[in-house]
Parts: sequence; C-alpha cells; structure tokens
Amino acid sequence: MRTEITTEAQLRDLLGHPMQRAIDKERQRLAPEHRDWLAASPFCLVATSDAHGRLDVSPKGDPAGFALALDDTTIAIPERPGNRRADGFVNVLQNPHVGLLFLVPGRGDTLRINGRATLLADAPYADRMEVKGHRPGVILEVAVEQVFFHCAKAFLRSDLWQPETWRPDAVMSRAQIAKNLERPDESLEQIEAYYGQQYAQNLY
Repeated sequence: MRTEITTEAQLRDLLGHPMQRAIDKERQRLAPEHRDWLAASPFCLVATSDAHGRLDVSPKGDPAGFALALDDTTIAIPERPGNRRADGFVNVLQNPHVGLLFLVPGRGDTLRINGRATLLADAPYADRMEVKGHRPGVILEVAVEQVFFHCAKAFLRSDLWQPETWRPDAVMSRAQIAKNLERPDESLEQIEAYYGQQYAQNLY
C-alpha cells in the first residue's frame, strides 16, 4: 500500500517532535567551534533552488580551510574550473537561498549552514583563496542565517568512513560511464586518458 503524507501533523505522528536541545543548538552567528570546523574542512555540498523550486546540489572541494569565515555572519567559497554548467550559480541568481554541508574526512558529524548567497567576480579577500597560483573566477559569498552541527547517525549507518566496506569497483569506471552515456564516438582509451593524468593537471 502506498500512503502519502500530506500534512506536518501526519509527519509528526510518524516521526515525533524534535528534542528541545536539537532546536536550541541552532545559531545565527558563527562560534569559534564553527570556524574551527570550516578551517579543517576540505569538502562542502552546496544546495540551491531556482525560482520554480527545482533543486541542485553541487560538491565543492579544495585544501582544508578553503571556505573562509570573513566574520561571524559571512563565509565565502571559491569556484574552480569545471564543466561550466554552473547550475547552482544560475539558481542563486534566481533564488539566493542556499544550504551548505561541510564535511571533515573521518568525522561523522557535519556542519550545516543555511543563508543567502551573492555571486562575486572579485573581492578584497580573493588573494586568500589562491591555490597553485590561481585565484577563483567566481566567489560564492554567503550571509549566515542558520548554523548548527548535525549528528553522525547517517555516517554510522552507512559505514561511510570504514575502508573495509568500500567497493569502488562495484560500478563501472567514470571513463566507461562517459563512453556509454556521454561520449560514444570517442575511444575508451581517449576517455581514460582524459580522466587520468590530464584531468588531474587541470584542477586549477
């Protein structure tokens, strides 16, 4: 039987209400603990929505501390060369609300930041975002509205950081996927070369 949930009351009947401490942990400004996490995090997921509610989640990664805490209510994330789709950035131009999830490898807890984003072509702090001689072409600056730490249960359930559970060969290689779905006219050898050393050389 398929039973749809259509009201928050129905949802609460199934899940219950959050404990008060889960509500109280939310803040509107960065504390030193949040800043320390940002300084240690090399990876972030950025969720955006366009004007019609269509969503996108984009991964961002760089050396730890790539997301700068400019002050207690503002952070900035550099953009690096990619496929130029810029789905999330196009969304921000329509709807500035963003959700960020910062990870520290090996840790199950995560840092969640929600706020309003602005796209910048340059900023006084851009030099601090330089990596291997390259400044970011675009900067995502976020005015913090909510910040809190999220528990580790999803990571514990999934064994995400347990190497003995990893099976990278459970699915075909990225090159083979590209051959099948995106680049059928190229040889697998050409695509493997692209995703190999050539790919790593063009990160910045």
